[in-house]
Amino acid sequence: MKRVVAALIATGTLLLYAQTAAHSPLLHATRQAATDLEVGGAIPGVAAGTGQFISYAELLRLPQVTYTVSDDSNFPTPVRISGVTLDQLRRSLGSDADLVVAICEDKYRANYPASYLAAHHPVLVLTVNGKSQEDWPTTHDGGSLGPYVISHASFTPSFKVASHKDEAQIPFQVVRLDFRSESQVFGAIAPHGSFAPGSPVMDGYRIAQQNCYRCHNMGEEGGHMASLPWLVLAALAKGNPEFFANYVRNPQALSRQNKMPGNPGYDEKTIAALRAYFATFAGGDK
Repeated sequence: MKRVVAALIATGTLLLYAQTAAHSPLLHATRQAATDLEVGGAIPGVAAGTGQFISYAELLRLPQVTYTVSDDSNFPTPVRISGVTLDQLRRSLGSDADLVVAICEDKYRANYPASYLAAHHPVLVLTVNGKSQEDWPTTHDGGSLGPYVISHASFTPSFKVASHKDEAQIPFQVVRLDFRSESQVFGAIAPHGSFAPGSPVMDGYRIAQQNCYRCHNMGEEGGHMASLPWLVLAALAKGNPEFFANYVRNPQALSRQNKMPGNPGYDEKTIAALRAYFATFAGGDK
């Protein structure tokens, strides 16, 4: 046995063996329970475009944080949550990604860039008042919050652009986490052209990154919950600005079936910034 170890050390294989052994207890190739969390992206040992799974029991073995939460709309009354921070989970998986994407059962996506992780320390919730998923509170319409929900100890906005304030990213029914490159994910919706920081286009880009991108998609990137993809929003912003403004502020006024939350607090400057940004994808004069 000593000769085998010596040979592994000499060839550098022991390090690879140790890394593989360290990761193998945490991840498995197939779903074994409904509460398994799927993960993908920049994780050692996970092939590009695929996913592997972490069991609820394995997640409970990771370093935990515990908070009493009173400002999360997913919980109607103060609750005691315990879980693992997204940054801790990223490090436990050996990922060097600078963006975490939470993907929900309904194809909604919440994006957590490095700045958000540092400012707000979002938590993948594992227990609520000491209880696992089957005993969690229900959603506003009586559905399940699980298998996973993301929350915070508390939330204070860290930026404001026009009338858009930094918003808490608190998705429920989270089924997968992707560990991605911020430049790649947000690069898919970078404005077409060159614009100065603080310009309406760049302000609109910042707002769209956090708000619109959760439900609307640009190809494979972004949320796939909404029926209107990015380029349709762009065509509306340029060709029908009044409709675009109404859609952003009060989508239910246009269609009662629309499930998109409105943004009635967006002032003219904010709407103009979004229009200027989206219009860069529509071609022709801005």
